[in-house]
Amino acid sequence: MPVGQCSACGAVYAYDATGHNLGTAFSEALVFACNNDWDLAWNLLPEEDYLQKVVEQYDLETHRIVPGGAHNGRTVRGALYFVRLLEDIQELTLEGVRKRLAQAKPVSAKPSEAEAAGEEAEAIVLTKTDVEALVREYRIEPILRAARGDNKVLRYLQRLLCHSDDLIRLRAADALGRASKVVLLKDPKVVVAVLQGLFKPFSDSSASGWGSIDAIGEIIANAPDLFGGYVSHLIRLLGDQFLQPQVLRALGRIALVRPELVQTRAAGRILPLIHSADPQIRGYAAWLLGSLGVTEARKALADIQDQDEEIGIYEEGWIVKKTLGQLAREALEKLQKKN
Repeated sequence: MPVGQCSACGAVYAYDATGHNLGTAFSEALVFACNNDWDLAWNLLPEEDYLQKVVEQYDLETHRIVPGGAHNGRTVRGALYFVRLLEDIQELTLEGVRKRLAQAKPVSAKPSEAEAAGEEAEAIVLTKTDVEALVREYRIEPILRAARGDNKVLRYLQRLLCHSDDLIRLRAADALGRASKVVLLKDPKVVVAVLQGLFKPFSDSSASGWGSIDAIGEIIANAPDLFGGYVSHLIRLLGDQFLQPQVLRALGRIALVRPELVQTRAAGRILPLIHSADPQIRGYAAWLLGSLGVTEARKALADIQDQDEEIGIYEEGWIVKKTLGQLAREALEKLQKKN
């Protein structure tokens, strides 16, 4: 969720486009106020360590509160969740929060000139059958053109996350991430709902999720400034051994774009997985550690560079088979270049 800060009192806020996910907005605001220190955040107590307040029916386009919930024919459901740390704690985090905001990309409800020009391209309408055919052929551009005018394209792509063919699931996840970036420009709450819906099967119990975790990784990778906070939710799923290959694969896609989002949160948890009995987990861990530049992984990577088990790495619409040894050697080369 987009976040910001009051320059006067130091309170931070998270923006919930739907107005129905205030729990998540609170979590993101609190963690952001703590300069992304999760341990600090979850040891604080309300009223004793911080104050909180919700401003409802906030319109991101006009930056106004709309009491009636409608503006110029648009429904306004947005909410701002404010968290203000008490002064003694805020002193520890304020400088870091301000630095993060100074480096962040501003969020706008209006598209840039380049994006607007893209939206002016001739709109097309696709059926779910059309979308499946395009995914099979890995023709993404028509899907993106259709997504500019029809949010149902995201739903059609979500259907394919349960396909029996691994490649179609991965291509659908890829297309969903890229189409979500298009829809974000005009209707961010739709994408927020999709992303949170993808997490839902894992909230109460272990689930296979089919291509859901891959799709989560693609959506975050395509909008890391908006959805980087969800990386922590993804990392929590590493605790389920059954889901570890999928989670490592999703984190790897994010790391290709913004490695620091994963490195600061998960490097310590990923390194031990290179010793897993499961070759998929070992392989994806090796691939990810190379992207993250974890120098402490050198010895562990050297230990598996002669292993010949194969796993599939998704690259530009195809699953490329690589041995664990090959992945380990490629990771070691990346670490060498970083030095």
